[in-house]
Amino acid sequence: MSTTHPEAELEVRYSEPGVEPTSWRETLDMLETAELFWLTTVRADGRPHVTPVVAVWHDDAVYFTTASIEQKMRNLEHSGKVAVTTGNNLWTKGLDVVVEGTATEITAPEALPAIVGAFDAKYGAHNSWSLELVDDVAQVAGHPAVVFRIEPAKVFAFGKEPPAQTRYRFAGTSSSS
Repeated sequence: MSTTHPEAELEVRYSEPGVEPTSWRETLDMLETAELFWLTTVRADGRPHVTPVVAVWHDDAVYFTTASIEQKMRNLEHSGKVAVTTGNNLWTKGLDVVVEGTATEITAPEALPAIVGAFDAKYGAHNSWSLELVDDVAQVAGHPAVVFRIEPAKVFAFGKEPPAQTRYRFAGTSSSS
């Protein structure tokens, strides 16, 4: 459960006149229930790399995993700057959410049980993708997994009924876009 309550700020240039900012609760609901997210990392040569990931909102952050041999892991070794998005592909209905921040590898074994529990609570332990803890090592499908946390620097919500672009400011972040 989230304890952070960021300040919502409506971007009037991209919103219908008179509309209210999307509530943090509505944005948080999307982050907590979305099954699929799109992670954008940056390659060493500066090109973006986008890939689908399963993720959870836990302890006021987004968590995801990767294998050490994957492209996103190589990118994260170069730069932890990421964006993760979720929502739908409809033009006039629903809500899309973007979380920008820095991905940090979780290396403390004592932190893993709660994160594994959050994945299990959301996705279930008996599906085709399951995060498990074996001898203090995170694993997916029997293979070691690297767990990352994205603490949000910025979060955007793009409401579509009516159009409303909301930016959430967290304590200690500036108001620049």
